[in-house]
Amino acid sequence: MSAPKLLDQVRHKIRRLNYSYSTEKTYLSWIQRFILFHDKRHPREMGEVEIEEYLTHLAVDKAVAPSTQNQALAALQFLYQEVLRIELNEEILPVPAKRPKHLPVVLSRREVQAVLGELSGTHRLICQLLYGAGLRVSEALRLRIQDLDFDRGEITVRSGKGGKDRRTLLPQAVLPALKRHIRGVRLAHENALAEGYGTVELPRGLARKYPAAASDWGWQYLFPASKLSTDPRTGTCRRHHLHPSGVRGAVRAAARQAGLAKHVTPHTFRHSFATHLLEDGYDIRTVQELLGHADVKTTMIYTHVLNKGGRGVISPLDVVSGEP
Repeated sequence: MSAPKLLDQVRHKIRRLNYSYSTEKTYLSWIQRFILFHDKRHPREMGEVEIEEYLTHLAVDKAVAPSTQNQALAALQFLYQEVLRIELNEEILPVPAKRPKHLPVVLSRREVQAVLGELSGTHRLICQLLYGAGLRVSEALRLRIQDLDFDRGEITVRSGKGGKDRRTLLPQAVLPALKRHIRGVRLAHENALAEGYGTVELPRGLARKYPAAASDWGWQYLFPASKLSTDPRTGTCRRHHLHPSGVRGAVRAAARQAGLAKHVTPHTFRHSFATHLLEDGYDIRTVQELLGHADVKTTMIYTHVLNKGGRGVISPLDVVSGEP
């Protein structure tokens, strides 16, 4: 019996380690591109030098972002260390991708109200959580019912960026609409159970340990998709969460309807959350914790977009014109 092909070995190892399906697709894509770049040579015939050449190519010829270059490196490190069992002994030092120094797009409070006013239904509720709790859109869509604590006014974000959990606030203003939404989700879940469906994907191999948990109410997605889908890994037909593309499209349309010229995306609400908290005088370490940033330097970018930061600078034109 012939040995499995390399990409099949990678796929099998990723699934054994319970990596997400999106990570599986991403890693396989980078490994394929690495092999093609080196004229289809087998990775066993290559090593640190070839990895460095490829990552330099991404930075110099493709002008990718640093995060993209790091993603490619992570995929290749996984290939060599986890699949091929080859240690990469030498330090890999490609030409680093240039980090663009762009300030984040931030909405004023009036603009936030204007965009939210053009949204309705589930998309409005999602964006209220993005702005009210500082969530990434992927974090909001992956929320389970059990992640909401109404008594403590908290949201628990599971396996956020970097695989870390964190807690953030559950805005009080959204509670009436959120509770109505949850009642509708529960009714749909009960109907699905009666029809023989009603299960969801469980994290970190819990499906094997607690097979009944997939149908438990607490594990259901807060924002389930309207239609059932087939899991590409297992072939199981079940309900996944909403896809972020629908939220992105709704936000773009809402910003256009609101007459905003800014480039508004769902992530703009998270930027606005951080900036408005700092404007209100909250400590930057508190904001860092709510956002889940590993380094306070990441959070400090929002100090550069404050309307009135610590310097409280007033334009000289406003002074001579007598404007406040």
